[in-house]
Amino acid sequence: MSTATGSAQRPDYDQPLKDIADYVVDTEITSSEAYETARYDLMDSLACAMLALQYPACTKLLGPVVEGADMPNGVKVPGTHYRLDPVTAAWNIGAMVRWLDFNDTWLAAEWNHPSDNLGAILAISDHLSRKAVAEGRQPMTVRDVLTAMIKAHEIQGILGLENSFNRVGLDHVMLVRIASACVAMGLLGGNVDDVTNVASHAFIDGSALRAYRHAPQAGPRKSWAAGDASARGLRLALIVDKGEIGYPKALSAPTWGFQDVLFKGNPLKFTQGYGSYVMENILFKLSFPAEFHAQTAAEAAMTLHPEVADRIGDIDRVVIETQEAGVRIIDKTGPLNNPADRDHCLQYMTAVPLIFGRLTADDYEDDVAADPRIDALREKMEVTENEQFTKDYFDPKKRAIGNAVQVFFTDGSNTERVAVDYPIGHRRRRDEGIPVLVDKFEDALRRVFAPRQAEAIRTACADQEQLESMPVHTFVDLWAR
Repeated sequence: MSTATGSAQRPDYDQPLKDIADYVVDTEITSSEAYETARYDLMDSLACAMLALQYPACTKLLGPVVEGADMPNGVKVPGTHYRLDPVTAAWNIGAMVRWLDFNDTWLAAEWNHPSDNLGAILAISDHLSRKAVAEGRQPMTVRDVLTAMIKAHEIQGILGLENSFNRVGLDHVMLVRIASACVAMGLLGGNVDDVTNVASHAFIDGSALRAYRHAPQAGPRKSWAAGDASARGLRLALIVDKGEIGYPKALSAPTWGFQDVLFKGNPLKFTQGYGSYVMENILFKLSFPAEFHAQTAAEAAMTLHPEVADRIGDIDRVVIETQEAGVRIIDKTGPLNNPADRDHCLQYMTAVPLIFGRLTADDYEDDVAADPRIDALREKMEVTENEQFTKDYFDPKKRAIGNAVQVFFTDGSNTERVAVDYPIGHRRRRDEGIPVLVDKFEDALRRVFAPRQAEAIRTACADQEQLESMPVHTFVDLWAR
């Protein structure tokens, strides 16, 4: 597993680092389904970014690091007037995509959000395309962006498939940094050695802690942490692009390596190699901007709304069955202090649709949360683990995210038990989900752009072949203000 502690001989690289590098540099993506899904993922991610621009808590953090540090010919941040260096642009784009907790999700031993990598991918691709045109060379195309998205999704998803970093207190945004660093290195033209080197740096960076995600101090850092990680990954790639060496035993070095310091001495585990599995099976958040383990609970509550809306005061208790992960992450009682606290509370995300028949980003704001019926209903909720939901959650052939909701009234009557195994954003519901995704995309465009500009973006994204052949900087120009 490792060399002798006292030896100064430079060892070979840890195999997981080599596997990622071989994948980034040498693997050709041939799946048409992966590319089609990546196009929808690009649309969905940028829709989330545009929707985030409606919230001052997000927009106050955007722009250059300090006023005046913009870059006239820099990366154009979609939906804004900012022109920034690639690393700062990656921070901005990543924060926008993630802000509302409405972008894609991957659920496994480590849940995460692979589209968080779009910050680094789009920023460096736009920068390289503009540089190429200025130097008389061919720019990158959107197909290059889609390929990078597929590979970043795969790296992040496969690392999380069998390795639960959250169980040792580490935050999943470390996977964003790792995937962004490796894919950005590939976009910069790096070879296998370069990608191996940057992968080692990304692991050496360690991990953020999950302290900002959980009660009693959940807060908005979770909305910009992924953008921060994506930007850091790109920064590492730019450092290695200048010839910086890597560290072969970043994972397995005794005492000093990632596994001993941060992973309880355990080696990383893998049950499959890298391909296009994650993008093909990605979960879209389409109906509700809510932590994904609650998506089917919110859907079940929406189904029950017509039956209970006029009887909220007569409810004796609400029974919610969820997966073990749902219990551990979002079963939350007591006061909820801010929107970031509320969108990670299973009870809140069930109460709002039961009462109002909706769950939107606005429903996490203080004015809605002040409705006394919400907290009163939360206090009547019982959350339990359904072991079958947990089993189906981990079954690679199912990857279900089941929840069940049933309401009991003070007069002894009750609703039916409504169980939903697969949310509308699941691969098993793609035919049903894609029209909802397109509606979400078009609604986001209408909120930010004038009709003519919105139509130009919609038209560009509507055709797979046309979009893939478009130069990246031309595509990004469509989104500039």
